[in-house]
Amino acid sequence: MGATIISPTFLSAYLLLLCLVCSLKEGYALGRRATVAESHHLEHSHTIQVSSLLPSSICSLATKVLDKKSSLQVVHKHGPCSQLYHHDKANIPTHAEILLQDVARVKSIHSKLAKSLGSTKVDQTDAANIPAKDGSVVGSGNYVVTVGLGTPKKDLTLIFDTGSDITWTQCQPCVGTCYKQQDPVFAPSLSSTYSNISCSSTTCNSLASATGNTPGCSSSACVYGIQYGDSSFSVGIFAKEKLTLTSTDVFDDFLFGCGQNNQGHFGGAAGLIGLGRDKLSLPSQTASKYRKYFSYCLPSSSSSTGFLSFGYGGVSKFVNFTTLTTISQGTSFYGIDIVGISVGGKKLPISASVFTAGGSIIDSGTVITRLPPTAYTALTLNLGN
Repeated sequence: MGATIISPTFLSAYLLLLCLVCSLKEGYALGRRATVAESHHLEHSHTIQVSSLLPSSICSLATKVLDKKSSLQVVHKHGPCSQLYHHDKANIPTHAEILLQDVARVKSIHSKLAKSLGSTKVDQTDAANIPAKDGSVVGSGNYVVTVGLGTPKKDLTLIFDTGSDITWTQCQPCVGTCYKQQDPVFAPSLSSTYSNISCSSTTCNSLASATGNTPGCSSSACVYGIQYGDSSFSVGIFAKEKLTLTSTDVFDDFLFGCGQNNQGHFGGAAGLIGLGRDKLSLPSQTASKYRKYFSYCLPSSSSSTGFLSFGYGGVSKFVNFTTLTTISQGTSFYGIDIVGISVGGKKLPISASVFTAGGSIIDSGTVITRLPPTAYTALTLNLGN
């Protein structure tokens, strides 16, 4: 297993600009992009002005992409680079609401881990207990990409989530409750390449591991259902369709959820892309071309862009790697081994068991970096000196 020492510079990069190169096959993750300043991080410290963290009203495009041929542009769903920003500007959550949403998502992750371990008790060791309103926003994520679905291709803006497995979008007709989205709702009847999955097929049965729910049946069509937190959900027909990622990367018979009853605060996005480890996730379904490699660079602010790339398209010499780990059997989360935290070049007196007890999850939909109380207390005490 690989090990990672976290410095203050790394923590800042983790909060502001997280770049990951993931391989389900080889198990690698990009820890950070090294810079000239970072090569001397033991001798130098950096002061960041709070104003520099606030979003600008102008969109700044990413200048470097690992592999432009198989890359999608990543934008923050509430930033000026996103079309959703102009579509649902009045409903952009406040910082307090984002924090509450984040707490709900973390509780949902804890619940999944407890379930996979066969435990009904969730270890809540947060230093502060912040009450969450409801979990309808869990799974909403914060970053979106645009892909094409169907023939002729219809562009859809979807949230991408490393903590989920199934990809779904809202579909016509809306049998139950459907939330308002920016893109036109996908109409299967207008696509020549759409087809339902039979509820008697083994493919339908594979939904159980990807969604955590037993699939249903409606007029011989397979019915999926996935729930995020307390009340956010998507229910509909499990189907296959042509997926277009880029002009040259097109996949026939991509398995996805055609949601006809959906509810939640998804920020106007048309649905969600699952990037987890399950065989129904996008990396697994496109493994024949990309070998389960994908990478993403999150925008450094909500007013800039990043990228989501598929395949191993060559990595800069300024990129460092650490080994990805499996948090627990039966979950699709990506993890890393943390062995310590350093401040000003000095390793803090924190036992390695503090980090190994539960593992460390990398999650694209979680906003706040969380540490065990023991590690958090040691870090804050040293940063205050």
